[in-house]
Amino acid sequence: MNLASSIALPSKPGLSLVHSLLKSCFEARNQKSVLLLFRRLLQSNVKPNDLTFSLLLKSSATSSLLASNPLNSKSEAFQIHTHLIKSGFDQFVYVSTALLDLYMKLGCINHAHNVFDCMPDRDIVSWNALICGYSRNGCDFFALELFVKMLREDFFPRQTTLVGLVPSCGQRELVFQGKSIHGFGIQCGLDLDSQVKNALTSMYAKCGDLESAELLFEEMVDKSVVSWNTMLSGYGQNGFFDKAMLVFKEMIEARVEVNPVTIMSLLSANANPESTHCYTMKVGIVNDASVITSLVCRYARCGSRESAELLYWSLPQKNLVSLTAIISSYAETGNMDWVVECFTRMQQLDMKLDSVAMISILHGITDPCHMSIGLALHGYSLKSGLDIHNLVANGLISMYSKFNNVEALFSLFSEMHEKPLISWNSVISGCVQAGRVSDAIEFFCQMKMYGHNPDAVTVASLLSGCSQLGYLQFGKRLHNYILRNKLELEDFVGTALIDMYTKCGNIIQAERVFKSINEPCLATWNAMISGYSLCGFEHKALTSYSDMREQGVEPDKITFLGVLAACTHGGLVHEGRRYFQIMTKEFGMVPTLQHSACMVGLLARAGLFEEALLFIKDMETEPDSAVWGALLSACCIHQKVKLGECLAKKLYLLDYRNGGLYVLMSNLYAVTGRWDDVSRVREMMRDGGGDGNLGISQIEATSWEEMNYKLAQ
Repeated sequence: MNLASSIALPSKPGLSLVHSLLKSCFEARNQKSVLLLFRRLLQSNVKPNDLTFSLLLKSSATSSLLASNPLNSKSEAFQIHTHLIKSGFDQFVYVSTALLDLYMKLGCINHAHNVFDCMPDRDIVSWNALICGYSRNGCDFFALELFVKMLREDFFPRQTTLVGLVPSCGQRELVFQGKSIHGFGIQCGLDLDSQVKNALTSMYAKCGDLESAELLFEEMVDKSVVSWNTMLSGYGQNGFFDKAMLVFKEMIEARVEVNPVTIMSLLSANANPESTHCYTMKVGIVNDASVITSLVCRYARCGSRESAELLYWSLPQKNLVSLTAIISSYAETGNMDWVVECFTRMQQLDMKLDSVAMISILHGITDPCHMSIGLALHGYSLKSGLDIHNLVANGLISMYSKFNNVEALFSLFSEMHEKPLISWNSVISGCVQAGRVSDAIEFFCQMKMYGHNPDAVTVASLLSGCSQLGYLQFGKRLHNYILRNKLELEDFVGTALIDMYTKCGNIIQAERVFKSINEPCLATWNAMISGYSLCGFEHKALTSYSDMREQGVEPDKITFLGVLAACTHGGLVHEGRRYFQIMTKEFGMVPTLQHSACMVGLLARAGLFEEALLFIKDMETEPDSAVWGALLSACCIHQKVKLGECLAKKLYLLDYRNGGLYVLMSNLYAVTGRWDDVSRVREMMRDGGGDGNLGISQIEATSWEEMNYKLAQ
């Protein structure tokens, strides 16, 4: 029973009694009781005054109902606003400020600004409420502009002004503005306030300037739990997990009492979930809902799904954040059966998937046998209205592109009401992945017509399409576009450009691009190594590997695939053995079938058939058609007809429709002059449904010209 219904009000209650009850409801953060009291007051024909509205608005702004039922809260706010205008109390500064604050917390930015513009008088609290509201709603530039406007109108900021404004500068693009505000705070003596110091420390940490954050932290005489949490979170956000653990240790040694935020910051810094869980039990905050949720998410990310589920079911109130973490962990590992079970439980608890949960599941659907689950989720998103979210629509586009279902992709895109650049990129990338480069080109032209300029993601996708088609001229035009628009060549754009040039046979231009990159990442090194291998520069490929290691970059399986391919093309048997040994022994990598095929090809091409067969015998995984095909290809070189025929039988049983098998056998018989067998193999190939002339069609010149024109604009 709530407070309003438990107390019997007189027929005409006094305002002092109502205000006392409103304050009690305000302290209990019970908006329902506040609104009920207000309605009963109006029914009693007692006119509320400015204090009544102030208490009503403050209670609404602090209520938990804002998050749980925003639509209903907005409706209540509009009704209160109407009463204010009718009664004329909207002219009181502190009442209008309370209304403005409520609107900002509801995300009604335009309504809040209108209230501010209509205020006959403003004080520093009004300015602070609007600045803080803009900052809280992510309108960082508006918050900064408003601060400048406030100074121009001769309002002197307080500590609370900076505390509300500084979070707007918590991104690398606005670090200069943040430093300017810091300088202003020092000039005015506002930087001495502990809350201001904490806000500045957090800002510098979010901008990646940990040195400045550390200096501010060390300057603090009295470090509160907020100060320690800020520093702990800062190290965690920037990936300095060891330093975060050290700060936590120092915090404990300083006998600072930890709170739920400490634990959440600690878990975000990759702390061991078991140890952290034990610690929360020791200090008595294990029953906090936010702590349990964070622990569930951390357990799920670490793969400890059983612990995550056990902890989740201990929550007094089940929440979507925790369940999303569990579902995501199942989806990431491809365990879609458990995803479906969790989804069923969610339905039983009357919980609905949000866009974040939907995306996490869609990203996990990679196996064609799970396509039915993807279709069911698509239906659910249509029924629940989630499909209107661009995030979900892009996730569905990405899912369909994995299975080359371009028609579904087109349908989804055409139904989108708003088509931001990220959606165009998803479609273009999906078309390229499905091998429909001509459609990707078409969408690119449409995107330009709609006024969207390609970004790094667009360019990288189109470069990948150029690699598929070997279309060097358009690739060069994309390169010119990159230079003209000063797009960063680091990471994936530079890698895509190198890959395009090498696959189009222009190794010199690929080298120039590579040398222009200041700090090549692993993917970029891999592209260069594979490019050298593809173009027949095996010694340069091996030199690039050595240079990469000197730069302190650790190789991965793709690196060794490029290195082994270079050894195979160059016939470098000794080097191939050595690099395979480095991969398996030094780095402890388990070779894939592709690595094994390279080694078999390397050994067999050198005439070492016995060693190649022994290698296949010792393989941990069952050899596939690529491994046997590499051996068969070597049989053609060394005219090993009997071994070739045995291998052909094996390959035929594995995949009788593989055109490569018939081509290799035909070549083997042709080399040995067995023309009757050549005819027989070609007849078998025709009966199997292949003619040996499979290929792809080139894009019409007009499409390329249109693309070139669009890029030049």
